[in-house]
This record gives sequence, C-alpha cells and structure tokens, in this order.
Amino acid sequence: MGGVNASHGLNTLVPLASGELNQDKVTPGLLGFVIFAAIAIGLWLLMKNMGKQMKRIDFVEEPEKARGRAEDERAPAPAPKEDVAP
Repeated sequence: MGGVNASHGLNTLVPLASGELNQDKVTPGLLGFVIFAAIAIGLWLLMKNMGKQMKRIDFVEEPEKARGRAEDERAPAPAPKEDVAP
C-alpha cells in the first residue's frame, strides 16, 4: 500500500513542479485569506473579552446545610385543608 500513497503524492506534486498553472482551477486567493484572517482576529478578540468577563464573576458556593435551610425558608407553607360537609 506504500506504493499507492507514493504515486498519489507524486501525481499531486507534478503539476506544481511543471510551472504551468491550470486556469480552470478555482482558489480562494487574497479575498479568501483576508476574510479568514478577519474571522480569526474577531474570534481571538471575542475569546479575550470572554476571559475578562469570566474573571469578573464572584461566585461563592453555599455549604450544603445552609443551602437546605435557605430552601426551607423560601418554600411556601401548605394551605390548610377545608372540611366540606356532604
């Protein structure tokens, strides 16, 4: 199988070495590079801003006992049942 890969690579590189360019081949060119670079820079700026926002978060987790007590205080008291005479 090594021969298949070697011949495939050789066939791929031969047109590059010959100096002739295929005019029918479509390439991204300068515009494609500029758009890709703009997207990459935008992503980098967004990630940098996200890191700054994450550092601003001040989160302190409550202990288990305090959390259970706080949930009990927030729960409404059950409504009294009314006796209905038939």
